[in-house]
Amino acid sequence: MANEVVIDRVDPKDVDLLAHLHNQVVRPAREPESFTRRFLGRHNVLCLAARVGNEAAGFYIGFELKPAVHFAWMVCVIKEFRRMGVASQLMQAAQSWAKEQGYISIRFECNNTHRPMLHFGISEHYEIVGIRWDPDTAQNLVIFERLLDRITFD
Repeated sequence: MANEVVIDRVDPKDVDLLAHLHNQVVRPAREPESFTRRFLGRHNVLCLAARVGNEAAGFYIGFELKPAVHFAWMVCVIKEFRRMGVASQLMQAAQSWAKEQGYISIRFECNNTHRPMLHFGISEHYEIVGIRWDPDTAQNLVIFERLLDRITFD
């Protein structure tokens, strides 16, 4: 675990920062306006940024999927900071927040071909609760979910 990781809350209106973090990790790049559009009509948008010292290490973006479920839309870690526990710490912070907000579970999806995220979901005790076809990527997405009442925070 990376003890020096600091998780900061980011205002969802700071779409320039979110796009900057996203574009360091994910292709194709997104314009800030794409985040503004994605958040339209979303309830309880949660944005977190991870840093090590003054360097950005990763980010989390999620929102309410339905009243009992918080959806982790994006969890990304910058290449130089992978395998240091950054994603785990981002998800733990999101889980803690979601539990405080009264959500029953937290869910995420990942492409069936994204092996590191599949391993992450299983190692973090998420259950595979379904598969859906994503016409945008022409791939199956694996749906993971974890009940928050089964999580203890130390």
